[in-house]
Amino acid sequence: MHSSVVELIEQRFSASLFDASHSLSDLAITELTRLATRAPTAYNLQNWRFIAVRSPEAKARLRNFAFGQVKVSDAAVTFIVCGVLPDHAALAERLSPSVEAGYMPAALATGWQESVRVKYAHPQTARDEAVRSATLGAATLMFAAEASGLVSGPMIGFDAEAVAREFGLAPDEIPVMLVAIGRAAPGNWPQKPRRPLTEVLQIS
Repeated sequence: MHSSVVELIEQRFSASLFDASHSLSDLAITELTRLATRAPTAYNLQNWRFIAVRSPEAKARLRNFAFGQVKVSDAAVTFIVCGVLPDHAALAERLSPSVEAGYMPAALATGWQESVRVKYAHPQTARDEAVRSATLGAATLMFAAEASGLVSGPMIGFDAEAVAREFGLAPDEIPVMLVAIGRAAPGNWPQKPRRPLTEVLQIS
């Protein structure tokens, strides 16, 4: 296992205190998002969207719907990580590069489209997949931040309906998580101790 990857995993902590004077450029935000989208999704749906809230006005609005959490506005950027309900009609375009490159037979891509249509016909199953995809993207975003010398703070404490309304989310988009990213201010706690593996691991 690559030692630098292990170090990133072991040193990452959920930041609450950010340097409010620190900012991130469009390029830096774009690169963080590019890396986040390397996370896996079922059928390569890529059913997510990342809203980078950076301006003071937008941060203030978001903070108002996140129960006043200061890190929303102190971080250089706070992402609204959205899961999108699976859409079988959109899958052809997302699979076409693999088909054109010869990695995937065209018939298999067509079969995946039908599988998505059937599998996610139930609203709860579709919502579960949207949440899974957004969560994988958010986790990858946090490690991209860590690799860039930044810290991150994931948040589930926010009014999802208000965020969806105020930030113009589409009906098929679910705001799953907020992720604040920036430079750490003094006073953050280190990574908290984890439960013993004997309590969480079963090898069959």
